[in-house]
Amino acid sequence: MSTRSRAVLLSVVAVTAALSLSACGKGGTSGGGGNTNFVTGNNGIDTAPVGKRAAAPDLSGKTIDGKVLNVADYKGKVVVVNVWGSWCGPCREEAQYFAKVSKQYEGKGVQFVGINTRDTSTTPAVAFEQAHGIGYPSLYDPTGRLMLRFKKGTLNPQMIPSTLVIDRHGKVAARALEPLDDTALLKMLKPVVAEK
Repeated sequence: MSTRSRAVLLSVVAVTAALSLSACGKGGTSGGGGNTNFVTGNNGIDTAPVGKRAAAPDLSGKTIDGKVLNVADYKGKVVVVNVWGSWCGPCREEAQYFAKVSKQYEGKGVQFVGINTRDTSTTPAVAFEQAHGIGYPSLYDPTGRLMLRFKKGTLNPQMIPSTLVIDRHGKVAARALEPLDDTALLKMLKPVVAEK
């Protein structure tokens, strides 16, 4: 194989990988193979039963406003994690619903956390949150390293936007790989909040 052919092949592989990681669009399927212990829903929401959930990985670091945040500090609460980017059209569409539902569940044992990714600086991310009335913190993850901490074959965020619901024990209960409105977000959240 010539050097040029290798370069073209490597470019195609790199572009394909980048597109699959940051699809920024609707839909998606669960990753991994074998027995994943979760149910792929036909409504775009995948769920795992209580005894079969994988622990959420370390999701900690600096927020877009420079503070330090560790999602593990919210153990005992249900945590909604939304992976987004200011450049992502579907993320802009769903932001109003996340702002609304996060306010609705304020003080009710639910914490919302964003993971801002692929923004080259925090300036557009901060402007995005202000424009959309987002009042909860967002970790700044420009390279997507936090997304890569999830084990293959679990309910991991594979696209932008992705949303996860982490139960009170720090385990991932539900995942959506598409933009959500308030109805779909509540459909993911309510069953986990109702768990004792």
